[in-house]
Amino acid sequence: MKKPHPGYPSDVSDEEWAFAAPYLTLMSEAAPQREYPLRSLFNAVRYLARTGVPWHYLPGDFPAWPAVYQQLRRWLEARCFETMVDDLRQLLRTAQGRPAEPSAILLDSRTLQSTPESGHRAGYDGAKRRNGSKVHMAVDTLGHLLAALVTPANEQDRAQVAALAEEVQAITGQSVTLAYVDQGYTGQEPAQAAAEQGIALHVVKLPAAKRGFVLLPKRWVVERSFAWAARFRRLARDYERLTSTLEGIHYLVFACLMLVKANHINLLSH
Repeated sequence: MKKPHPGYPSDVSDEEWAFAAPYLTLMSEAAPQREYPLRSLFNAVRYLARTGVPWHYLPGDFPAWPAVYQQLRRWLEARCFETMVDDLRQLLRTAQGRPAEPSAILLDSRTLQSTPESGHRAGYDGAKRRNGSKVHMAVDTLGHLLAALVTPANEQDRAQVAALAEEVQAITGQSVTLAYVDQGYTGQEPAQAAAEQGIALHVVKLPAAKRGFVLLPKRWVVERSFAWAARFRRLARDYERLTSTLEGIHYLVFACLMLVKANHINLLSH
């Protein structure tokens, strides 16, 4: 007999679930083919993202891991977490007196060490001296995720500007006019790629006489977003066979983070 679920810190709260459930309900809860409650499946996915355990190591009080994996694949293919993140971002921005859609964004990347599961698509990042994947992200000035793109780690940041800018403008309805970037995005090609989407690149440069750690204006926002994501151990390395799964888990993680933030300021009870 399966033990009752003891509850984990990663479990979704009642208020968060009331908001998230409509995004995750791809068929009726009463559908005859549904074996497990949707909330239990969502809690299992959140637990996996937060703790980083392998699929086979999910605790026995969650639904069977193949069922959790299959449901996650359905959610990712339906882009459920992307839609949820988009709506939560607008909700949080409006609550802070900002326009629902941003006019300025930040672009950056981080390199994740490869694992046996992801090694077949890894590349070598000479700057970080690491073999793995590079996660390119666009966030608004509050640090909320707008777009994520995964490439081999040897791909240049500047080469991803076109894809990120196009995705951002599609999500925001062409509201973005400015993007803050670091010196890895210098050059005519990335500036032209951004300009074609109506975005001006502003390169935030290091001081000429740098000594030790320097906090760059605006740039700290996207670094903080990466730090938020790093709290979820599934994103400590690239454990995924598919780039689409790694991208999707980033949206899942930011959905979890933004649900907590929205609930903390009582936005989910309205």
